[in-house]
Amino acid sequence: MAAARGVSASAGEARLRVGATSRPEFTFAPGGAGTRVLPEDAMKTIRFARSALEGSVLAYGCWRLAGTHDPAQVTPERRAAAHAAVIAAYELGFTLFDHADIYCQGAAESLFGEVLRQVPEMRERVRIVTKCGIRFAGDPDPAAPYRYDFSAAHIIAACEGSLKRLGVETIDLYLLHRPDFLCDPAEVAAAFSRLKEAGKVREFGVSNFRPSQVAMLQKACPMPLVTNQIEFSLLHLEPLSDGTLDQCLTEGLTPMAWSPLAGGILGGRIGAAMNDPQHARKAKLNDALELIARDRGVSRAAIALAWLRRHPAGVVPIVGTTQPERLREAAQAAEVELSREEWYRLTEAAHGQRLP
Repeated sequence: MAAARGVSASAGEARLRVGATSRPEFTFAPGGAGTRVLPEDAMKTIRFARSALEGSVLAYGCWRLAGTHDPAQVTPERRAAAHAAVIAAYELGFTLFDHADIYCQGAAESLFGEVLRQVPEMRERVRIVTKCGIRFAGDPDPAAPYRYDFSAAHIIAACEGSLKRLGVETIDLYLLHRPDFLCDPAEVAAAFSRLKEAGKVREFGVSNFRPSQVAMLQKACPMPLVTNQIEFSLLHLEPLSDGTLDQCLTEGLTPMAWSPLAGGILGGRIGAAMNDPQHARKAKLNDALELIARDRGVSRAAIALAWLRRHPAGVVPIVGTTQPERLREAAQAAEVELSREEWYRLTEAAHGQRLP
């Protein structure tokens, strides 16, 4: 890869080490506008089915970006680290960035918006995904419970809030975060139509929906739903058998996978606890990952992500680490194409027994 390119800055700058010891440091000044940063190499891209939306085959997830769940605890150090993490992902070729209005209660979106102001050319290169529909207890009334809200008023107000925090005029892909049991499909469709007609959202999708819920909402919506963002990994195999990926292939949705490394277990950073009843299965799976990773000359994380990408539905894994070296390891997955035999070897290990 070519060396990263940035600009020097004054005292108080955030320095990020991205890569091996022989690589130069990237320097980012969070104080002023106009910083120029160019990706090292272009990552492979994928076009979301039934849309003009195109982004990197791996998405960068901003859930942990703030380093805390409390906006009051976003210190200058955490702010600098967040800026550096976004830049590290961008330099590695990530152009698809995944958000939600609830991530650090909106602070994650604000931090990302700060980077966009610092690096103006990023907005033309990146695609922003964000989500709405979850409301915390006490919002807006102190007695209000934690709940889901797909009312048109909330969808539109939440979108306006995300646009303001991100500092952009249009969200590229807007998702409903978790199913609302009181969802009125016609009301959601009307809200989506208003946002699209106003130029505030380009494409729409859902997250954590069952196939029947996707079908219900799609029937009411005049525009296609282009993704279902789901939990999917070698340690969470349900989408292979519950109809979710079948529907994506049949109806033309491009699935996005959250927690693709099962909270770090598949990357080898966090071992399974000895008292975990699934310890033997997880250990066997990690051994299988290690063998293929060693043969391919990449990290275990890259192989686990490549396993997701191998599915014909075009799964887009969402990588959420804020550690530059781990991010670099994960980015290797964009260049790895597993054979059918490798894919099934890992799948069998993930099941913990021979396939029927």
